[in-house]
Amino acid sequence: MSDITNPALADQGSKRIDWALAEMPVMRDLMQRLAEERPLDGLRLSGCLHITTETANLARTLKAAGADLVLCASNPLSTQDDVAAALVERHGIPVFARRGESTEVYYQHLRSALDHQPQITLDDGADLISELHKNRADLLPQMLGGTEETTTGVIRLRAMAADGALRVPVLAVNDAMTKHLFDNRYGTGQSALDGIIRATNILLAGKTFTVIGYGWCGRGVARRAAGHGAKIIVCEVEPLRALEAAMDGYRVMPLLEAARQSDFMLTVTGDKHVIDRAHLDVMKDGCVIANAGHFNVEINLEALQAMSRDKQQPREHVEEYVLADGRRIRLLAEGRLVNLAAAEGHPSAVMDMSFANQVLGVIHLTQQHGQLSPGVHSVPPEIDQEIARLKLAAMAIDIDTLTDVQQAYLASWQEGT
Repeated sequence: MSDITNPALADQGSKRIDWALAEMPVMRDLMQRLAEERPLDGLRLSGCLHITTETANLARTLKAAGADLVLCASNPLSTQDDVAAALVERHGIPVFARRGESTEVYYQHLRSALDHQPQITLDDGADLISELHKNRADLLPQMLGGTEETTTGVIRLRAMAADGALRVPVLAVNDAMTKHLFDNRYGTGQSALDGIIRATNILLAGKTFTVIGYGWCGRGVARRAAGHGAKIIVCEVEPLRALEAAMDGYRVMPLLEAARQSDFMLTVTGDKHVIDRAHLDVMKDGCVIANAGHFNVEINLEALQAMSRDKQQPREHVEEYVLADGRRIRLLAEGRLVNLAAAEGHPSAVMDMSFANQVLGVIHLTQQHGQLSPGVHSVPPEIDQEIARLKLAAMAIDIDTLTDVQQAYLASWQEGT
């Protein structure tokens, strides 16, 4: 049983899924190898993920490994309906996801995914495992654990652990080196700009572009916006990140000051009301605001609506709010993830590594059942190393290895000047 928008879109979705797989050599390797080994035979999985072409290839790999899998969306605007149709109609994987679904339907789909009685959950934002703990605690005794894909989700899970609420082990896939160094930096860097450009078709060159949050996602966005010729401002609350942004050549200033001069403002923080009423009060006429953090809380949408006397939609994915003094604030993608709502999400080549971490993380949880305590755990370094080796091989890149003498030197302390 599934709940999707249009099964007739399956052929179109299948073509796009195969197109993405061509850029995912690590997943192709895992799909072939795990289809022979079947390490997940009969294991029940529920995934709350963005239903994209890349996620489809993750699902195909998990199914090839023997898993019994269902999927639901991790964002109401991130589902690609043709992909959902292809997963159901061509690959026999139940999907509960419709692009543009209401909040009520979104949570209904979460419940449907939990009705599968998963032994392992895969999350992108921690909504599924949070719902499990709050409303389906009866499933906890059978749980082997979960995986979490995003910075926001890991933050939520660590808060759960600190409160003593997290009762299963969860792998922080986001923190794997082969995830955040590439997916967050190169994936968000490219896809967030892709969403902004598709939505607005406004030239970035010469414009002032403010990046709010200078984590790995913010670093990627700033670098690529600068490559388009934009003048970059970075706003931060962490002094070390602010210092790094300054030494990377960007202007660093308080958000209130940046709001007065920005043509574009993008939040990439994982926090709430980052762009607030005080910032909206001083923004330039025509400023474009968007969010690339997981949830649609980074921009205070209630304040924006309350301050506005009119709203219109000049383009798809653009809502233009007219404030009382006549200034126009242009909100993209309803404040949701602009790279998924207004574009197609991360390029397949970076999701290749992120989803390889998911696959190998699920296998690790099955192998370590009973050995991992409830809480947030790191992806083992050997998984990171294996994925990096596979990716290098797919790129036809050879690297050096240490000699025995070099290994012995690094393991000793006696030899000095």
